[in-house]
Order: sequence, then C-alpha cells, then structure tokens
Amino acid sequence: MARKKEQDVSVLHGHHVVSGPELRATFGAAQADETARVRRRVLHGVVLVLLVGLIAAAIITALAIINGQLKIPSAAPAEEAVSTCPAATFDYTPNDQINLNVYNSTSRPGLARSVADEFLARKFVVGAVSNVDAGYRGAAAVISGAAGQSAAFSVQRNLPGSDYFQDSRTDGSVDVILAQDYKALTPPELVDQTPGTLSCPRESRRIADDDKWPVLPSAAPSP
Repeated sequence: MARKKEQDVSVLHGHHVVSGPELRATFGAAQADETARVRRRVLHGVVLVLLVGLIAAAIITALAIINGQLKIPSAAPAEEAVSTCPAATFDYTPNDQINLNVYNSTSRPGLARSVADEFLARKFVVGAVSNVDAGYRGAAAVISGAAGQSAAFSVQRNLPGSDYFQDSRTDGSVDVILAQDYKALTPPELVDQTPGTLSCPRESRRIADDDKWPVLPSAAPSP
C-alpha cells in the first residue's frame, strides 16, 4: 500500500500561510522605510528653512546698501605722511650772528647755565637762560621761526641728536631746550660747517608729546 504524501503546513486550501517570522520581517521593513521617509522630510525642511533665511538676509543686506544704511569698506590707498621738516639746504651761519636762548627741561640743576656758557665760549649770542617744562622727550629741541632756520641749522651742528621744530616767531632767534637724553655739545673742532639740512627725526620717532607740538618754552624763575 502506497505511503500517503505528507501535507505542507505552509499551504492551506491552495493558499500560502504567512508565518510569524515572515510577518515580523514584513512589518519591520515597512517601519524602517517610514523612519527613513520621516528623516528625509525633516532634512528637506531644514535645508528649505536655511535657503529661505539666506535669501531673506541677502535681500535685507542689498536694501541696506542701496539705502545707504550699510557701507562696504573700500581698499583706498593709505595717505602718505606729509613732512613738516624744511627741505632747504642751508649754509652754516657764523656763531656770533646767532641769538640763542637756552632752557633746561631736566631735573639736573644748573644744566641750562653750564650749556649756555659753552655756547658763549663759541661766540654765540646768548639771551635767556632758564628752566622750562616743555613736555619734550629726547636729547634737545631746537626751535625757531622761518627766519631763523639757517641759524637753527648751525645750532644743530653743535648739538648732536637734536630735533628741529618751527614755531610762528618772526625774528631769527633760536631756542634750545635741553632734555633728559642730552649728553654734551659736539667738540668745537669737530663741528661740521658744510652746507646741509635741518634734522627732524622726531617726525618718525615721536619723542615729543603730540599735544604740545611744536614745543614752546615757558620760562621758570631759575636756570
């Protein structure tokens, strides 16, 4: 007698019976697809918001520039500094033709008097000798008006490291303000008497207070 064929439990009345593992796999895939779709929607939403924000910012910026509320800096060339130092070449003026005032802005007592005596020994015509509070920082300031530039040039040749300043006086007198870096006059035999120009290193070194430029002496009672 022939053995009866075993019945396939996955087929019922000609239809496939879905098992538990198949059912879980089907729903799991569907859930994963839904999660992926939600993430894509969120990402698209964020990108859209950013694009809208950028467009709005660009429109606002453009309107601000058009209305003059926002200025874009331009790369303008820097202005060249204009020198106030006289560029003329001067001949050495004889010492006995120079009227000189000597001021001491240091704490060293008697400095103005001792330097004035040295100038006198060199035949300079010395007038005022006094202390001064000039706000100057350096070796010495040599000050004159336009008429005294040649005389100031000669004074600078005797006063190494000095800075020239011009003020509004109309005579040919020259003021010397001795400051804390002053050391000594150039020895008489080493004074260069060839033509030359005034020395204004203060323009680049900034060794005098800008608020007190040009340096003008205000005499105090004692030298």
